[in-house]
Amino acid sequence: MIEDIPVLSLILLSPLVGLLIVLLLPGQRSNWLRTAAVVFTLIPLALSLWLFASFQPGAGGAAYAEHYTWLSIPLNKEMVNGGSMNLNFDYSLSVDGISLPLLLLTAIVSTMAALASVHIRKRWKLFYVLFLLLETGMYGVFLARDLIEFFIFFELTLIPMFFLIGIWGYYGREKAATRFLVYNGLGSAAMLLAFLILIATAGFTAVQQDTGFQIDFSGSYDVLLKNLADPASYANNASAEMADLGLYLSDSLKWTAFVLLLVAFGVKIPIFPFHTWMLRVHTEAPPSIVMIHSGVLLKMGVYGLIRFGAFLLPAQLESWSTAIAILGVINILYGAVLACVQKEFKLVLAYSSISHMGIVLLGIASLNEAGLEGALYQSVSHGLISALLFLIVGSLYERTNTTQLDELGGLAKSVPFLSGILLTAGLASLGLPGLSGFVGEFLSFLGLFGSMKWITAIGVFGILFAAVYVLRSVLNITYGPLKEPFAGIKDARFIEAVPMVALTALIVLLGVYPSVLTDVMQHGFGGLLEQISQRTGG
Repeated sequence: MIEDIPVLSLILLSPLVGLLIVLLLPGQRSNWLRTAAVVFTLIPLALSLWLFASFQPGAGGAAYAEHYTWLSIPLNKEMVNGGSMNLNFDYSLSVDGISLPLLLLTAIVSTMAALASVHIRKRWKLFYVLFLLLETGMYGVFLARDLIEFFIFFELTLIPMFFLIGIWGYYGREKAATRFLVYNGLGSAAMLLAFLILIATAGFTAVQQDTGFQIDFSGSYDVLLKNLADPASYANNASAEMADLGLYLSDSLKWTAFVLLLVAFGVKIPIFPFHTWMLRVHTEAPPSIVMIHSGVLLKMGVYGLIRFGAFLLPAQLESWSTAIAILGVINILYGAVLACVQKEFKLVLAYSSISHMGIVLLGIASLNEAGLEGALYQSVSHGLISALLFLIVGSLYERTNTTQLDELGGLAKSVPFLSGILLTAGLASLGLPGLSGFVGEFLSFLGLFGSMKWITAIGVFGILFAAVYVLRSVLNITYGPLKEPFAGIKDARFIEAVPMVALTALIVLLGVYPSVLTDVMQHGFGGLLEQISQRTGG
């Protein structure tokens, strides 16, 4: 039985095993290093597919979980009369209908990016070591069931990304890497402060013993969820003796924690005006790394806002829902309008990502099943589409040495396969029915429409702009007169075509058969949505 196998730990640790093997290989053997890296991205991909195929939607909650006590530190016993107080650090992993789609997305994009790294030309060993370390951090974010553990893995993604951008990027790589680290570092500081508030005031279990209370603090998500979901029980736990310790999350602290979480994950998504760092990363980082950044790392912000904002502090999220929806509309229109006037294809895609993340915000702001499913579906869909588009960007740049729209044109004559895949990805990005982009957008707008009709109607205009910037860019690259220097370039090689075909197939599959994801997601949200309704009076 899969439940008896520590499959979550195998997914998390297999990239680290690959990292050690890469370290042992000769640094000049680029093919060996690339093969080892690809193999050790395929292992967690296979395990994630196994998890997804064996997932029982009706189970709900945390379908697969692993939990081990790692470290317990005694705290000041004098604070509790005759009792004890401990701070516990746990190794706690799980997947449910919310995290499993993003876990699978991470595995798919990581493998495709490893294949796309064929364009890397220097310091191969260091590149793949950092690549596999980054992959470990991403898996940890979506598997962690403990706030401290989540924060550690979240931070683990920053270090390799900084070097992957700064060493293998383009002309402005150092500034892009520095801005990435500064913005995300400030966001992480806000997240850490919010987590400390939650752990110190609601992350405890209290047991009455003959000698007094035994109080155990931890970052356990399940403990926090239980304490915050049942205020009466939580208040009873904070008895007179415990109240003296301040072990109660007041409304003011809830608001403080929520605002800090919104800032922390808003930087990652990114929400306007915390978006400028992302533009530099999209234009200066190597395409295979942008595949991971746009395809997965931005979704860590979405996941964090849903997991910790919607389900731990739903009343605060509900109070901010109109403001978040407005920020979503700003993201949609701001990103779409600026994408329409860009002359650099990578900047078109960067502003497009800002616009698409605005649709995700609308789904989150709805605080209902359709909207939240739409937000998560849109995240998975955009992850696949953006990964495919930047995979194409890397292949085009290798052949033409430019991504300036006015320097390209007529490439359908010389690279028909690449051009066809680009057109398909563009149509998915603008939300064409039958492709994955349509489903996420439709569910997000549908979820918000019942409560905020005018905001939804304004947001829909972003789709019209999407048609403009996508068709303008794609048709400019593929049609028209062929530029003389590009007449003899070759079409996609096999190692490039494989990930392109795989991502395209997934985009089509999710477009024509969305139940593949929605059946999993709706049961992941089901029980938690009941708690949201009870705690917000909905």
